Amino acid sequence: MMSKNIDWSSLGFGYVQTDKRFVSNYKNGAWDDGVLTEDATVNLSECAGVLQYAQTCFEGLKAYTTEKGQIVIFRPDLNASRMADSCKRLEMPVYPEDKWVDAVVKTVEANIDWVPPYGSGATLYIRPYMFGSNPVIGVKPADEYQFRVFCTPVGPYFKGGAKPIVIRVSDYDRAAPHGTGHIKAGLNYAMSLYPIVDAHNQGFAENMYLDAATRTKVEETGGANFIFVTKDGTLVTPKSDSILPSITRRSLMVVAEKYLGMKVEHREVYFDEVKDFAECGLCGTAAVISPVGKINDHGKEICFPSGMEEMGPYTKKLYDALTGIQMGRIEAPEGWIKVIK
Repeated sequence: MMSKNIDWSSLGFGYVQTDKRFVSNYKNGAWDDGVLTEDATVNLSECAGVLQYAQTCFEGLKAYTTEKGQIVIFRPDLNASRMADSCKRLEMPVYPEDKWVDAVVKTVEANIDWVPPYGSGATLYIRPYMFGSNPVIGVKPADEYQFRVFCTPVGPYFKGGAKPIVIRVSDYDRAAPHGTGHIKAGLNYAMSLYPIVDAHNQGFAENMYLDAATRTKVEETGGANFIFVTKDGTLVTPKSDSILPSITRRSLMVVAEKYLGMKVEHREVYFDEVKDFAECGLCGTAAVISPVGKINDHGKEICFPSGMEEMGPYTKKLYDALTGIQMGRIEAPEGWIKVIK
């Protein structure tokens, strides 16, 4: 393996075009075999279903170089399963889950020189996605689809370490009851753009969305699940049918219980009890855990005892354990690591 001549330490979290990507088309009721191509462009009709009615979904996962020099992917089977759920909800054909994982593996193998070295702080971000590709003018599902996988090397989500952030309670709703909050649909992220830009303009890093029905329960942010830690060291994660089932969150729950001996509760979390937690964080693929130091509730601040200087002690243990598993420093549970090379 010959790594690309890149200053890995200077990479931000952005797009860098790599050598190849995987493309498969669905037509006449069936998927073709798919190909790897150097062509990074997508050619579509002006009336394509994705452009008219936002019929698209996506996933995000990473390839890592471990301490022993292996290149691995973290739990891709869960990403494949979640994308299948997204497709079903959006009336899109499911790309078979075994072939989905194989397409991801092929894409990483075809771009193996773009996988950053161990210790660089960088990783190879992988973006599988699907969209309606044929012309659709009436409101209905497309008849043809394209499934693609590309990858891009990215630096750490936080330059200089994960400092606690300040977020706000949003006046906007992220997802309706019985809506699409539980799937990774592009439309969910489109509607979150205005609230996040507004939050940034007001000096906040993210939005805390409450449930749309009662506005009394914590849901998630625009792109991450919440985790909380009680004063006695219990990990608490919000439960709702309109929360995206984060793979990082589900993994942290296992790590907390099986590796750290913590009690774990996955349940409804009422906003009124947030002030009583000792630690708070946002979890997702990009940053693993982003610690939260303060929540601004319309001018009233909730300040966590863990403070604004560094991760709380339990959050740090969770972060170290999960990244240790991903990077090969700690033995992973069976089936969590897909070895590429």
